[in-house]
Amino acid sequence: MSQMWIVVANSSMARILSASAAEGPLVELECLAHPASRLPDRELVSDRLGSAQGSRGRVHSTTMTSEVTPKEEEAIRFAEQIAGKLRHAHAAHEFDRLAIIAAPRFLGLLRERMGPAVTRSITGTLDKDLAMLAPEEIRARLPEKLYSTLQ
Repeated sequence: MSQMWIVVANSSMARILSASAAEGPLVELECLAHPASRLPDRELVSDRLGSAQGSRGRVHSTTMTSEVTPKEEEAIRFAEQIAGKLRHAHAAHEFDRLAIIAAPRFLGLLRERMGPAVTRSITGTLDKDLAMLAPEEIRARLPEKLYSTLQ
């Protein structure tokens, strides 16, 4: 019998659900939270400028610039945490098939970090933020094609 995991996530919460039958209910296995993703940017960075020693011994103020905002950096960290958990679970044969339902931008972050073995197990994705819904509501919104591999 195949075991399918369904990851329902956004940048601050991920729920891992399982389905063992095409018509069966979803069972919540785990809920991961990343509260830092909900904080405003101003709370994620220090408001003090750093200082660095100049080449001639002078101290001057520096600022760190990045193309990634602090909020995006937190989302990336959380996506890596989820992907790491999935890589480990897949290697331990805890699931055969995987479906991912995530807010569109976060879905991309997850896909980038899955690794080839986990990516091959993905039977479908849905770019919607359903993380706050009950398992029954999530099940009702899933396309049947995601379950076609479960018998």
